[in-house]
Amino acid sequence: MRVFRGAYTAMVTPFDARGEVDEEGLRANVEFQIRKGIHGLVPVGTTGECATLSYEEHKRVIEITVDAAKGRVPVLAGTGSNSTWEAIMLTEHAKEIGADGALLVAPYYNKPTQRGLYEHFKKIAETVDIPQVLYNIPSRTGVNIEPETMAKLAELKNVVGVKEASGNLDQVMRIIQLTHDREFFVTAGEDSLTFPILALGGVGVISVASNLVPERVARLVDAFFEGRLEEARRIHYELMPLFKALFIETNPSPVKAAMEMMGMPAGKPRLPLVELQPENREKLRRVLMDMGLMKGD
Repeated sequence: MRVFRGAYTAMVTPFDARGEVDEEGLRANVEFQIRKGIHGLVPVGTTGECATLSYEEHKRVIEITVDAAKGRVPVLAGTGSNSTWEAIMLTEHAKEIGADGALLVAPYYNKPTQRGLYEHFKKIAETVDIPQVLYNIPSRTGVNIEPETMAKLAELKNVVGVKEASGNLDQVMRIIQLTHDREFFVTAGEDSLTFPILALGGVGVISVASNLVPERVARLVDAFFEGRLEEARRIHYELMPLFKALFIETNPSPVKAAMEMMGMPAGKPRLPLVELQPENREKLRRVLMDMGLMKGD
């Protein structure tokens, strides 16, 4: 079973001036990520605004990412939904076009029970033969995949790990304890918890910040696994101001604004998300300047 180990970027979906997917911009972003040493790519997750893409756009973004990556790094495609049949349809497509795995968010809005969560993921795992990584982010979905449910899911063929974005380190530890004897991994879903989750037994991070600084996020993870803990810790603290600034408003509005300021393809977020308030944009700009990521006026 494939372990999606290392620093993976939760890619933004760039839009052009008309609000349509900027395909050339997406290809440019993929090249930037690979050139800077990122370990893998995750298109159409939360940061990729999956909730406001049409089916055709969703599929096209994954197709472009896979094509542009050309097998140089793994592509873990976001294919989750609050509808089981829709998640199956998107996961089947990801497999057909050559994605290395699928990232499946917990069903949102309808708030299934733990049994419902289990049956949802079980149905997808049994239907589509591709490595599947669960995505637990209760602040977005309204439901938490409990560690005991996670342990049951870890027994299923094709379920290989979880992107843990609950923010609860006790839960992370419990999941690792319950699944330590299985081929199942935990990767961080929040940049600020990458170093702590690595220390607890995690395998990496699916990062927002690496849209901007892929080489530094990758170096943090590499340094940890190569035993250079002080270097990894130093990078963690150096990046903390950026981690905080990128959530000054709802993701991905801040990271898109930062990419725009740095001259990278991003575009505006789609409604109902909006551009940053002027005061928050200025705070973000100051962090980017302090970190040497852009020059002053």
